[in-house]
Amino acid sequence: MFIRKIFLLVLLVIKFSFSQEKNEISDYANTITSKELMENLYVYSSDYFQGRETGTIGQKRAVNFLKDFYIRSGIISASGTNNYLQPMILNIRGKKVETENVAAIIKGSQYPEEYIILTAHLDHIGIDKNGFINNGADDDGTGNVALLEIAEAFIKAKNEGIGPKRSLVFLHVTGEEKGLLGSKFYTENPLYPLKNTVANLNIDMIGRINPKRKTNDPNYIYLIGSDKLSKELHDISEHANEKYVQLELDYTYNDDNDPNRFYFRSDHYNFAKKNIPVIFYFNGTHEDYHKPSDTADKINYSILEKRTRLIFYTAWELANRSNRIKLNR
Repeated sequence: MFIRKIFLLVLLVIKFSFSQEKNEISDYANTITSKELMENLYVYSSDYFQGRETGTIGQKRAVNFLKDFYIRSGIISASGTNNYLQPMILNIRGKKVETENVAAIIKGSQYPEEYIILTAHLDHIGIDKNGFINNGADDDGTGNVALLEIAEAFIKAKNEGIGPKRSLVFLHVTGEEKGLLGSKFYTENPLYPLKNTVANLNIDMIGRINPKRKTNDPNYIYLIGSDKLSKELHDISEHANEKYVQLELDYTYNDDNDPNRFYFRSDHYNFAKKNIPVIFYFNGTHEDYHKPSDTADKINYSILEKRTRLIFYTAWELANRSNRIKLNR
């Protein structure tokens, strides 16, 4: 009888510890709010940024906006950058264009030499021939503001003495609309060794609903690439969603025979080519894709919040687990 009581007490302690851990993590995830996502996106996709075309004054303004956010949040610049900037000269249609990635880091407490890289492309397609600004609220304003909110949640946790155990790199890449050029430059000139890069979580368009879906239910996200290099990454992603968020994880575009070939069309692909496990988070295209009508008023902010929290939880699991994820054999 005494042994049984001890056993039940141990079970209660384990259950309480798990519940307490889950509540602590959720406290940080809950700092990711639709209000803050909206406030940042209305700025980032405003006319002031002139559509953020690579190399233009609008793109430079976007770079400064991101850099200033990290400075205010107390998140340091990544090693090898020039005050958060990774400069490059790209050859775009025969012209040399000076541009830059933006990179910040939260260093890990136990495994600082292992890196999880979260990406979003900071550029868009600029001003069209009729003078209309393509603000790119969904593409990829949503990805950039999601990264900022995730970074803010992690730095709050770190400042309160709770992780992350591995380092998190927040990388806003340039030149995506010109052919994934900023992420290509990073993987050819990495700030941190690619062999020590655990995974890449890439966010490109997560604030809208795909009108081609059979249901109008917004409670979904397309995941692409999660199982292609590491089944373990896929399982962690599934577990994080089931445990915390309960979105419908839609793998329609993960099919190797998908005619859209989205797996090859965003910045994660340059990491995958280097044998780094990836997840591409995507809401699908819509009628405002690459048009001046892709504006902040059309974003579903409650679902943007939920999708952003899923990415936070997945990054948390990757950063704080005992062992680094393994590649498929």
